[in-house]
Amino acid sequence: MKTTEYTKSIRAKSGDELKTELSSLRKEQFNLRIQAALGQPAKGNLVRNARKSIARVKTILNQQKAAAK
Repeated sequence: MKTTEYTKSIRAKSGDELKTELSSLRKEQFNLRIQAALGQPAKGNLVRNARKSIARVKTILNQQKAAAK
């Protein structure tokens, strides 16, 4: 999924849905970090994509909080 499509799909979600998305992304990031620590071959782009996706979700959550005030 392209970045713009992913961002549009995230913006359409509610706060609770974004929190569950954030939780799943953090679990994915943790699993990738564990794989790297165990020496299993992990693709570096997956770690980078997970980090960036977490940042996108957190940014949109903060924007929604600011708009609600």
